[in-house]
Amino acid sequence: MKALSFARKQAFRLLPAAALLLAAPFGAQAQDKTTTTSPEATFQAAPSPLATEPMHQSSNPKAPPMTEAEFEQARVLYFERCAGCHGVLRKGATGKPLTPDITVGKGTEYLKVFIGYGSPAGMPNWLTSGEFNEKQVDLMARYIQHDPPTPPEFGLAEMKKTWKVIVPPELRPKKKENNYNISNIFSTTLRDTGEIALIDGDTKQIINIVKTGYAVHISRMSASGRYLFVIGRDAKINMIDLWMAKPDNVAEIRVGLEARSVDTSKYKGYEDKLAIAGTYWPPQFTIMKGDTLEPLKIVATRGMIVGSQEYHPEPRVASIVASHFKPEFVVNVKETGKTLMVNYANLEALTMTEIGSAQFLHDGGWDSSKRYFMVAANNSNKIAVIDAKDGKLAALTEVGKIPHPGRGANFVHPKFGPVWATGHLGDETISLIATDTKRKDTAFKQVAQLKGQGGGNLFIKTHPKSTNLYVDTTLNPDAKISQSIAVFDIKNLDKGFKVLPIAEWAGLSDDGAKRVVQPEYNKAGDEVWFSVWSAKNKQSALVVVDDKTLKLKAVIKDPRLITPTGHFNVYNTQHDVY
Repeated sequence: MKALSFARKQAFRLLPAAALLLAAPFGAQAQDKTTTTSPEATFQAAPSPLATEPMHQSSNPKAPPMTEAEFEQARVLYFERCAGCHGVLRKGATGKPLTPDITVGKGTEYLKVFIGYGSPAGMPNWLTSGEFNEKQVDLMARYIQHDPPTPPEFGLAEMKKTWKVIVPPELRPKKKENNYNISNIFSTTLRDTGEIALIDGDTKQIINIVKTGYAVHISRMSASGRYLFVIGRDAKINMIDLWMAKPDNVAEIRVGLEARSVDTSKYKGYEDKLAIAGTYWPPQFTIMKGDTLEPLKIVATRGMIVGSQEYHPEPRVASIVASHFKPEFVVNVKETGKTLMVNYANLEALTMTEIGSAQFLHDGGWDSSKRYFMVAANNSNKIAVIDAKDGKLAALTEVGKIPHPGRGANFVHPKFGPVWATGHLGDETISLIATDTKRKDTAFKQVAQLKGQGGGNLFIKTHPKSTNLYVDTTLNPDAKISQSIAVFDIKNLDKGFKVLPIAEWAGLSDDGAKRVVQPEYNKAGDEVWFSVWSAKNKQSALVVVDDKTLKLKAVIKDPRLITPTGHFNVYNTQHDVY
């Protein structure tokens, strides 16, 4: 983090020690401005779709007065900037609670200084960065002293109103109707346009731009490899048939108001039968028919936090994966710190095994055996190892600050054998966790740490046919670092990393942020694709690197490639290759 300005230092001399109670990040800065925001704050605070949802303003007699118009303006700002850290109900998530029992006693002037100047612990400096003006800071200081408005619930009736079967199963192709090498197609998120780009990995040409929900979070494949499922932050799911002459949507549904995760059944005999999606709001997951997205079963996740056994009203559903050992979905619940093994063999008598680990479960991936799911408890600085075969917690491993593995990376370490790796939002380390259960002394322990370019890592990737390990630093505040990639030689990790200037290779002429995000291999494992991500009014691109030579192979530019972020190769996503 850059040094504090003189003004900020002076402001902190005026703040009591209790200020640190609110020293969690509020949200992110605009990506094309200089900022002191911590990488984890930037990551958590993407705009929430709930900003546009109607909500009731409850009155709090102790709160400072606000007009209806002021309250509405502040509510939108909160959901655009702060809800990702502090929660929809302001009861705390990865950030501290901001409920009236805490904020009213501090007073408006105190809160204005804190919001305006931020804190060294990660709270952005909204005023001095230029993101908020003085009027907006005043609005937010008063707003967080009022009772938080509650968004509406979203049940079966609401879901069915959004459910569309665009092409019924009986009218879909009986065999593949195109000449594309489907297994080497890439699904690339066009974050701010509510679309994905389907790109031919062989020709590097765009096959189709498909309309989806806002800011697609992930793309997942059906077990057969025919259907692509994507879910937006607005909880809209799109089902895309890759057999069509021009692959496009065949079904869609909205399962809530905000979401992150989707997957399909993969256990033998259940392939393509069911789909599942988890939502941030309402806190629940929904099981659907795998060929039409018809909602079948909704399960709430509200409940008690692991350890403290305190009730949490907003435990968001983070990552979901399908087990290869049982007819189960592995559902990770963020705030309660629980993994739910959801057996889908009988939806009328649904059974779940609850496994407690640590709070703030987020993303993760399988080890090389695909038995153990390695999930980051990010603000607990741990990796929980879930045994999908025995249905239990196999280990809880301490790692660096705020792990964010994506799916992680599996490779064979020269000394420790099979390992799974994660990078971190909060520091420059890459943690290597041994996964060979025959080595009792090292199994599921952190056996080594590499040092990368810096914090702000979102994704780490390798491939069974590669000897390279790629680590992005997308959210690092230093532009030189966020615009490049660190590459480690797996056979000689001690020699450190080589830096590839990906954004420079993209040859973009404008002044966009050009953050480099998510290395992804092609099916053959001899190319690595990167998104070069700028704001929606700036030019972006995709860069393809030759994995053997680490030289530039291709640059994909198109005016339709607006804010490309995550991208997923069909074969690697289908078969959990990472």
